[in-house]
Amino acid sequence: MPADPAPLRVVIADDDELTRGGIRLILSAVAGVEVVAEANDGVQARDLTIRHRPDVVLLDIRMPGLDGLAALREITRSSRAAVLMLTTFGEEAYIDEAITSGAAGFILKSSAADELEPALRAVAAGEMFLSPPVTRRAVAELRRLRPAPPGDDAAARLAELSDRERDVLRLLAQGLSNTGISERLVISESTVKTHVSRILLKLGCENRVQAALFAHRTNVMD
Repeated sequence: MPADPAPLRVVIADDDELTRGGIRLILSAVAGVEVVAEANDGVQARDLTIRHRPDVVLLDIRMPGLDGLAALREITRSSRAAVLMLTTFGEEAYIDEAITSGAAGFILKSSAADELEPALRAVAAGEMFLSPPVTRRAVAELRRLRPAPPGDDAAARLAELSDRERDVLRLLAQGLSNTGISERLVISESTVKTHVSRILLKLGCENRVQAALFAHRTNVMD
């Protein structure tokens, strides 16, 4: 009989004790997920991540001392843990910096409880995860911060995509995970991953967020 897989190890970093307690309570009921440490500021988040070597760090953006973005940079330099940023509405200005600094995804503190596990497993598996409301607001903010690609250049890159890759890109841009895309298109997750990899390569994007932004700023979503 095969051994049970190792649990997904998580560090929760938030200066609000009620938020940490709520997340811990949710995850305590999830099989195969273990909260290994909790931090109430960025310094603790960094140190506990180095000490416990979790798979994922749930990291609040605004914390005392070393804030979430500074902690993110230090964690990504010193650890292989994926970092899922905890955000609230109104923090869109931080999204561009967080992406650049290596955040693997964003989840709203107000998200439904059943969104947390898929988010953790997605970033642990090397995917980007964005709650759909975060995707929409991130795209709006990045559209403001970054110039649109030249028309001819965008058209040339889009022309490289197959019809199926365009379908995947539209769903990715709506904030769907690989699992959600596979269910919508009735294809396997491994096939979705292959399509996403090809999309990023053809569009010259580094991650799913950049691909979503590209889709919203061209005619793909029409």
